[in-house]
Amino acid sequence: MDSNAVLQGGNKMALKEVKIEDLTFNPFTKIGKEWMLITAGNEEKHNTMTASWGGVGIMWGMNVATAYIRPQRYTKEFVDAEDMYTLSFFKEEYRKALNLCGTKSGRDCDKDKEAGLTPYYVEGTTTYEEADLVFVCRKLYAQPMKPEFFTVDGPDEKWYPQKDYHTMYLGEIVKVLVRE
Repeated sequence: MDSNAVLQGGNKMALKEVKIEDLTFNPFTKIGKEWMLITAGNEEKHNTMTASWGGVGIMWGMNVATAYIRPQRYTKEFVDAEDMYTLSFFKEEYRKALNLCGTKSGRDCDKDKEAGLTPYYVEGTTTYEEADLVFVCRKLYAQPMKPEFFTVDGPDEKWYPQKDYHTMYLGEIVKVLVRE
């Protein structure tokens, strides 16, 4: 068996670990146009949501990713409670599933089942077997956004008419998985 294969329940999966340095993608396209799922929780209980805001880079000498979650999102409870979470990217054929995960709440339905996604457990957190690229992140920092820190006019009025400011999460990317 391939030593790079990621295992779950003894079955070889179509995801393998790669070095982050080997990735080549445009983060503006990958995050902003193709979207991602932010997922946290474990085998007992987890939740996911679609996001199109975030970033990747270097902070404190580590490879990091940022994700932003509004206070009313159910997934926020899971990210706040856990040390680990994932950012998962999918091929275009999963656009309908991503749309569903961005418009329905896991409080009211089984998103995995309705979206046709199969949970996959790694590093004490959750992603999906159907993902094409996964960042497994260790939460390093969380900061609620506050209106007094905007340095320009516009974003506050445009994006926060209900004053439901995002919390920014900074996570160290501890593992990268890609579809074989």
